Amino acid sequence: MTFVITQNCCKDASCVPVCPVDCIRPTGGAGEFTGTEMLYIDPATCIDCGACAEECPVDAIYYEEELPPKLERFLDINARYFEHTPLTMEAKSRGDGRAAVAAGSLRVAIVGAGPSGCYATSALSRVGGVEIALFERLPTPFGLVRAGVAPDHQHTKSVVEIFGPALTSRSVSCHLNVGVGQEISHEELLAHHHAVIYAVGASQSRELGIPGEHLPGSHAAADFVGWYNGHPDHAQHGFDLSAQRAVIVGNGNVALDVARVLLTGPEELRQTDIAEHALDSLSDNMIREVEILARRGPREAAYSVGEFLALGQLPGIDIVIDSDDLEPEPGDDVETALKLEIAREFAQRPQQPENKRIIFRFNTSPLEVIGETHAEGVRVQWPGGETEVITARLILRSVGYRGTAIDGVAFDSTRGVVPNDEGRVLGDDGVPVPGVYVTGWIKRGSRGVIGTNRSCAEQSVSKLWEDFDAGLLAREIGDENALNSLLARRVREPVDWQGWRAIDAAEIQRGQQADRPRVKLVDLADMLAVVASAATKAS
Repeated sequence: MTFVITQNCCKDASCVPVCPVDCIRPTGGAGEFTGTEMLYIDPATCIDCGACAEECPVDAIYYEEELPPKLERFLDINARYFEHTPLTMEAKSRGDGRAAVAAGSLRVAIVGAGPSGCYATSALSRVGGVEIALFERLPTPFGLVRAGVAPDHQHTKSVVEIFGPALTSRSVSCHLNVGVGQEISHEELLAHHHAVIYAVGASQSRELGIPGEHLPGSHAAADFVGWYNGHPDHAQHGFDLSAQRAVIVGNGNVALDVARVLLTGPEELRQTDIAEHALDSLSDNMIREVEILARRGPREAAYSVGEFLALGQLPGIDIVIDSDDLEPEPGDDVETALKLEIAREFAQRPQQPENKRIIFRFNTSPLEVIGETHAEGVRVQWPGGETEVITARLILRSVGYRGTAIDGVAFDSTRGVVPNDEGRVLGDDGVPVPGVYVTGWIKRGSRGVIGTNRSCAEQSVSKLWEDFDAGLLAREIGDENALNSLLARRVREPVDWQGWRAIDAAEIQRGQQADRPRVKLVDLADMLAVVASAATKAS
């Protein structure tokens, strides 16, 4: 018998060091980004101890005999990975075993409380004596875990629980609702900290570069995701759900999330933490068909095996594959071969006229969005040069994200990242800037899953420690009281960790009243009112 890693795997790799027989792959050290979409357990080596399942932060690991029927395919998927890539004993343990540093010798500011910022906080807080200040412009932490993960992926969102010990540590001060570049500048952060780590993500959607893409009705998929997840920046958006077809350009996991949300019925959505305004709008949704357009073929599909496989289990939804190029080739890796295999299975299924549909169109290039005052469709080109207009009043581009410039820090506008060498920020002259680091998407671009940020953060933190050991961070800085005094003058309504806990508790209570996991607060004023009320009761 064996344990099995399934669809929800976040590649956090917490399971790797606890396995007593080293049977989980692929592994990598700090900054080593393995190419697979998830981790795998070798069934021939697993000894059924269950240590990995206990450690998994997203409940993605099951005992073989307890696999839910919809996840049974992953028993074969795990085994096939090791048929393709034989197990070798090369796992790497985490943690550097550093001794505590002298009090006051290392104060670090981390900007951004998404996964990358939280992983960086966790890595630094394991060393005694380090003082950490975590800054976040919203009153709520966790970034894309809260505002990007699809609402029907509640297990994935539970990854935030592993950050609790670090974020509640006495060595960590949380400054939420504080905008770096607004209430406090980059230069002021450096004046009060020996080092600054930017973990601000990549929130700007990449563009298609075609005529008409900014017509009303044509949006970035990220805006739609933020809307249904209740992000304050997107809660007031509106989307035309009155036609029967929507088009998504791009075929990564975000595109699959959006398609799934558009076609899922209100009763199923009501069991999630989808924002209330989105639930109301989607309950009257007329869309019955979503076309997913990919410029390249099915072999290069950007979605993961697990997310693609799960589409086939959606009730009342047919999956249509518009391609005859689905046969594997000798050079295909195991995940590519699995995607093609699943696509062939979908293509062979009989379709039901009454069902909704997700249509995958490959080798399809969008040329322009058609319409005068509102999007009416997208003109596409097929491989042979033939063009066609796919009619739709909702067109979403899902072709990746890019970061935005940080005041006072160099920026690569072509790649949409801060130029860096393994996390050390480089100046315009290509030389590392003392004490300034990056991690997450602003460092490497919008690739990887939640757990990828762990390795990324550990690499950046390791470079910080190298500089600390070399004496490059030793300089006079303002003390914590001076920083707090500055923030008190600038920030009208600061939110600390207890303030976030009050928001969290209020949302969960609202959810209990509606028999839902939570009902999110999406208006900043409402969030801050909850924080103020809790502070008054506590005083």
